[in-house]
Amino acid sequence: MTAAPIGPSRFHATAFVLIAVFLDMVGFGLIIPVLPSLIADVGHVDLAQASRIGGWMFAAFSLAQFLFAPLMGNLSDRFGRRPLLLLAIGGLGVDYLFHAFAPTLLWLFVGRIVAGICGASYVIANAYLADITPPAERARAFGLIGAAFGFGFIAGPALGGFLGELGPRIPFFVAAALSGLNLIYGLIVLPESLPQGLRRPVNWRACNPLGTLKVFARYPGVLPMGTALGVYLFASAVYPAIWPYWGMAKFGWSEGTVGLTLAGYGVVAAIFQGGLAGPLASRLGEARVVVIGLIVGIGMTIALGLSTSLVMVLIVLLITGIEGLVHPMIASLMSNAVPEDAQGALQGGISALMNLAMLAGTLFFTQVFGIFLAENAPIRTPDMAFYVASVILLAALVLFIRARKVE
Repeated sequence: MTAAPIGPSRFHATAFVLIAVFLDMVGFGLIIPVLPSLIADVGHVDLAQASRIGGWMFAAFSLAQFLFAPLMGNLSDRFGRRPLLLLAIGGLGVDYLFHAFAPTLLWLFVGRIVAGICGASYVIANAYLADITPPAERARAFGLIGAAFGFGFIAGPALGGFLGELGPRIPFFVAAALSGLNLIYGLIVLPESLPQGLRRPVNWRACNPLGTLKVFARYPGVLPMGTALGVYLFASAVYPAIWPYWGMAKFGWSEGTVGLTLAGYGVVAAIFQGGLAGPLASRLGEARVVVIGLIVGIGMTIALGLSTSLVMVLIVLLITGIEGLVHPMIASLMSNAVPEDAQGALQGGISALMNLAMLAGTLFFTQVFGIFLAENAPIRTPDMAFYVASVILLAALVLFIRARKVE
């Protein structure tokens, strides 16, 4: 491995990578508050139809990200990190412009696919920081990437909600400008981190995203826990899938209110995952935190369905923060069950599982929401998706308890 750059060069390179990751998540969060209005405006449809179209758009985004993440990583091993990272940043700017100028729904779908491909840049960002950071400092560097993800998801919905009050297309013009400035910054300051001597041909077999899931079957106890994690991630997709549509349909929320509630949830999640995960795991053990988190998740999805005001929703969001610990705690238990030389493969498998679960879950819950909000629904309610999610979370709890007994 080449020595890590020092001084201003390394500072600017690290800053650019963190800004790139931050803008990735800003772009992901920014679209959520304004997407219902944008789909309705472009497609001339009502909220029930917009939710179902939005589900397919999110599925297109998730599928593109799932398929292209391994390819992007392999291409960066062959051609270097810099060109792929700059290409991803430029591609995100193009995606935002597609949304800003979209005359038809087809343009929105193309934009989401481009965003999914370019959103796989986090793989290259991790590789870049590994290249330029000494081994003893890599944990801190990857922690900074996690922080950039978290702050991006807090800022994205808040910014999207605020700008969305001015029009559903305004946030995308702003995001495109930010991406353009970041691209110019990268062209000026970003050096290549992978020297020619360390590059390798593209490993096409490693580009198979489904192949990363095979690691779950290689070690005792990992597959049952992976199954429980997959079911949980599928159920938790209900939040990004229907949140803006649900808030608008049930309470008449504006884009600003949607954005602020999402940003508030991001803050709660950051507090739990950043400050409370370690102490709770040390005091209770990972398995007990998972069980408590799933039980809270079941109760809170039911509570959201029964809520009658914004105040009740905010109280639920404060309590449900512990549910966000289910994913890292199960991942920790799985990590402890595999040898050190298989940790990378395990994390790749968990990432693939998360993308697949989010893809399927988002598509499923948006269709449930749209069906039960339609005028001809047998039971017309905006809350059915949350009730269904509570049942699926109960299944995840049963699967996890059984997995622990098998272990």
